[in-house]
Amino acid sequence: MHKNGQKAFFEKEGYLVVENLLSTEEVKTCQAEIHRLHQFAAGQESNTEKDRADIARRHVQREPFAEDKTQGNRLPVLRKAENTRQYSDVFRDLAQHPKLIAVVQELIGPDLLLFRSTLMFKPAFHGSSHGLHQDSAYWPMEPPNLVTVSIALNDATPENGCFKVIPKSHLWGMQSWGHIARQQDAELTDRKEVAERQMDVPLSAGSALFFHSLMVHGSGPNSTPNPRNTALYAYFSPQVRYVPKGGKPAEKTFPVVAGLGGKTELTLVAQT
Repeated sequence: MHKNGQKAFFEKEGYLVVENLLSTEEVKTCQAEIHRLHQFAAGQESNTEKDRADIARRHVQREPFAEDKTQGNRLPVLRKAENTRQYSDVFRDLAQHPKLIAVVQELIGPDLLLFRSTLMFKPAFHGSSHGLHQDSAYWPMEPPNLVTVSIALNDATPENGCFKVIPKSHLWGMQSWGHIARQQDAELTDRKEVAERQMDVPLSAGSALFFHSLMVHGSGPNSTPNPRNTALYAYFSPQVRYVPKGGKPAEKTFPVVAGLGGKTELTLVAQT
């Protein structure tokens, strides 16, 4: 799809698929790093990696419905890892991948800050459902014009819980969605009229789904013997303000990944 066509499609539908964003080699590098992060979570790091592993352990979350099971090699069943750039050079660099940045700049402009840097693991057999929701309903950013990128690090299929989206739902305005983590066999939403409109977005390893932060999305359970690993990044332009709620800090510093005169970070202060 031509660049101008990409932006027009994104603005109309709320999402965009870009095939083969990463090479096969880049995907392999990411998979090796995911294995290493699971070793960190299990306390299997080398002496030189102790500090990094300690940080990683504070940011990983176990799969809530897998109880105390392991997935071989005494490795835990993990649901996700947040703030990956703090302890992984591989995923820090991936957030600034030139092909990735070029697409996001086309969608929201040349100056880009990074709001979120996450891995979703959707482990084999245990990967739980993610209920339908809008990211911006949970994020203290206004206006809610962020772009999330989901990069498939292995093939994502309906069977292993690929993303589901509702086209054009980014035009609905902000709504309330309740709990995101749901049991394996749970419906993705209690709203029948919404459920009927969801669409699977299968991706080959290395391909990516870009979507608006008001886009209604979720994913089904992983019932296969293979994990569905995803690198998730959310970007925003300086036009978006930080609006903390519920006693959160009045200022927050975000990494700059493109533009802004070469700055490496920018602190946003809430307006009082």
